[in-house]
Amino acid sequence: MKKVQEIKKEELTELQDLVKNFNQHQLKLGELEIEKHQILHGASKVQEDLQKLQDGLREEYGDITININDGSFEKIENEADTKD
Repeated sequence: MKKVQEIKKEELTELQDLVKNFNQHQLKLGELEIEKHQILHGASKVQEDLQKLQDGLREEYGDITININDGSFEKIENEADTKD
């Protein structure tokens, strides 16, 4: 029967600490990926809402550019509008 060999207690403790630390980093990376996914999903929803609002404004006012600071707007002149 073979005699079981062991590393030194200090080496085992250091190894266990490093493995635990590495596992914590992997867990944190997973949490960050989930958070990233949620943020991307939220940004996509905001982008959809913005597009809906822009479409509604286009229906009501036509093609315009809006100053988002004060709400003023100017009509966008199309080439067809400027031809005689």
